[in-house]
Amino acid sequence: MEKPSTIRLTGADKTFYTLLNTFMVFVLIIIALPLWSTITQSFRPNHFIGTNLEGVFLAPWKWSTAAYKALLGNNGFVIAFSNSLKILVFGVASALFLTIPMAYGLSIKTLPGRKLLNVFILIPYLFNIGMIPMYLVVAGRTIPWLNLTNNLAAIFIPGALSTYNCLIMKGFFEGIPEELKESARIDGASEIYVLIRIILPLSKPIIMTIGLYYGVSFWNDFFHAMLYLNENYLQPLPILLRNILMASGMNENLEVNAFGETSVQAIKAASVFMSAIPMIIAYPFIQKYFTKGTMLGSVKG
Repeated sequence: MEKPSTIRLTGADKTFYTLLNTFMVFVLIIIALPLWSTITQSFRPNHFIGTNLEGVFLAPWKWSTAAYKALLGNNGFVIAFSNSLKILVFGVASALFLTIPMAYGLSIKTLPGRKLLNVFILIPYLFNIGMIPMYLVVAGRTIPWLNLTNNLAAIFIPGALSTYNCLIMKGFFEGIPEELKESARIDGASEIYVLIRIILPLSKPIIMTIGLYYGVSFWNDFFHAMLYLNENYLQPLPILLRNILMASGMNENLEVNAFGETSVQAIKAASVFMSAIPMIIAYPFIQKYFTKGTMLGSVKG
């Protein structure tokens, strides 16, 4: 068997790859240093004495979990974290429940009125109705029975169907061979059967990708929570982080917020790190689908 020939790199190629690797290492350092600084700051002892640079390189055996104990022992943080998880789970589920049928319907070329529907779905994407009309609708000022004030659904229902995500998923569905759908239809299968038994098993990459888009959006949503949730027991994690940052501007320690005498800087860093944990856990499982789902969907869309 003939051994495959290897590609010889020229001097210019070696120089290019050396510069590229150096640049990537530089970018990695820029990204990693703030993350590492946040982690070490969250583990600093309550009465740490030293500069910020010394704190970044603080030995692990000198770390303290006081900030995490204060957070997890605080009922407000536990409730806020729970609210954010509810918004994340129900938000992603409702968004995919609406986006998948819409995208599949628009991908059917023989659908009556398909061009009109494509134009109709682009209208809210091109023309934003604005904050005040949206607030009047969600708060039930125009339709009284639709009042979602002080309801977690107000965070994810208004944004449950994203035009951008719908178009990407539509492009992916259009890339699935039409013969698979036609063979099922000839055998008498309904469109719901085709979607559930044929399309969805082949669409795991795009479902995971769009689910990640929705999940990040709902998890980090701050503005809608500030508008529609007035009760403290309904506030999600971004609102709590805002309150912690505001409180830190008024006092050095957070006794007023029932965090004991824990350092305000450690509390802030621990809060930021804890809020990122769900996305950190989820991303490695979705990353292998991310590029494939995005590329295949965007090319056809």
